Formats: sequence, C-alpha cells, structure tokens
Amino acid sequence: QVQLVESGGGLVQAGGSLRLSCAASGRTSSGLLLGWFRQAPGKEREFVAAISWRGLRTTHADSVKGRFTISRDNAKNTVYLQMNSLKPEDTAVYYCTARSNYPGDYENPNAYNYWGQGTQVTVSS
Repeated sequence: QVQLVESGGGLVQAGGSLRLSCAASGRTSSGLLLGWFRQAPGKEREFVAAISWRGLRTTHADSVKGRFTISRDNAKNTVYLQMNSLKPEDTAVYYCTARSNYPGDYENPNAYNYWGQGTQVTVSS
C-alpha cells in the first residue's frame, strides 16, 4: 500500500503562485510514477502532470504547460507541483496520485492505483 498526503493549497489572486507538495509513504521503494490531477465542481477529474520514478520523464497537460512544473525528491519521497501565473480556471481540488513506473496512459485516472485526499486551490480574479 502507498499513502499520499497533499499540502500547499490555498487562496491566491490571479497571476500568483502556489507550490503543492505530496508526501508518499508505504511501499515507495518499488519505484512509483507520481502525478497530479484536479477536479473542479461539476467537472470530471482532469490530468495535470506526471513524473517518472527517476524524474527523467515529465508530461504536462496542454492547459498548464509553461505555467506549472512537476518535480520530485526521492530522498524525501515527495512530489511537487509549482504553479505560476495562476488563472481562475485553475480553481479545483488537486489530487496526488501514484502507480507503477511504466510509460504512457498518463491522462487516464483509471491507470493510477493510489490517491491522496486532495487539497483545495482557489484562484480569485
């Protein structure tokens, strides 16, 4: 089992920045791919970004490219999402997720096995 705990959400004005963190515990030694999804009220869960076990491969949704950056520190079993130039449409609950480290199918939430409880990000206009 893998446990994921997010932190760093909050209220920010448009154009501002936030950094989300997600600490993983449990069976983290098996080499996990880590990612972020988000879900706004009344909408489906949406892929944001993913990063491979050694951080050599990252992928970001088109809607956040150039503004958000995913990174990880395996010594701390932590994944980060640096969010810059935030927009009101970025408002959502952000979820950390994990699965075995294989390539592809990043945008499919059903491809992930473990989820955090979510952290709220609200961007005011």
